[in-house]
Amino acid sequence: MKKFLQEFKEFISKGNVLDLAVGVIIGGAFSSIVTSLTDNIINPLINCIGGAEIQGKIHLVGENYIDYGAFISAIINFIIMAFIIFCIVKAVNKAMSIGKKEKEAPAPTTKKCPYCKSEIPIDAVKCCHCTSDLSENENN
Repeated sequence: MKKFLQEFKEFISKGNVLDLAVGVIIGGAFSSIVTSLTDNIINPLINCIGGAEIQGKIHLVGENYIDYGAFISAIINFIIMAFIIFCIVKAVNKAMSIGKKEKEAPAPTTKKCPYCKSEIPIDAVKCCHCTSDLSENENN
C-alpha cells in the first residue's frame, strides 16, 4: 500500500494531472459550444434546405420513442469536434516542427591528403605529414 501511495504522489507531482484537468474542463466547455452550434445553427439550416426534420422521433408504445434526430445531431457534433481537434493537433505539430528545423551540417574544416591520406586543414597547400605540395584545384 505504501508503494502505491508513493507512485500516486509521484504521478500527482509531475504536473500531467493539472494539464489533463485543464484539458478536460476546456473540452467540456468547447463541447457545449459545438452542441449549441449544431442544435441552433446547423440543424435549422438542414431543416430549411432539405425539408427534413432533424428533430424527428419515432413513437413506439406509450411514452417511448426513438429520437433519431438527437442521434443525427450527436453524429454532427462528433464530426465537428473531430475535425477541430484534427486541425488543432495539425497546427501544434507544425509549430513544433518549425522549432526543430534540422541543423545544417557545418562546413568541413579538414580534407585528406591525396598522397598519404592523412587529414589536413582544408586550406593547406602543403601536407604537414608527408610534405607533399598540394595544388589549389584539388578538393579531396
